[in-house]
Amino acid sequence: VKEVANLSLVSSACDMVSAAYGSTKESHPCLRSVCDAAEQGVQSVTEATASCVQPVLATLEPCVAAASEYASKGLDKVGEKLPLLQKPVKQVLSDTKELVSSRVAEVKEAVSS
Repeated sequence: VKEVANLSLVSSACDMVSAAYGSTKESHPCLRSVCDAAEQGVQSVTEATASCVQPVLATLEPCVAAASEYASKGLDKVGEKLPLLQKPVKQVLSDTKELVSSRVAEVKEAVSS
């Protein structure tokens, strides 16, 4: 999970969502109250779940470690095949717009000639 979160594309997307969420909370006082209550509820549930799940995770730790190793290797292979995962969202969008614009220009030129 940490490796996925550290990918530039995922990290920048999370940053964008977080900024939008914070901005929305600041702009709309009614939503702020609802969001604050939801955040407290999620935090309480997370804390309660963590204390219950901790003994199970300790028992499953060798299996989790093996699964994590395989997942890490798989993620490395995916990263090799999809280099856009190493780019921030803004760059992916910019590159996509540039590619589409160049393709549209090529089509226009082909049609006009």
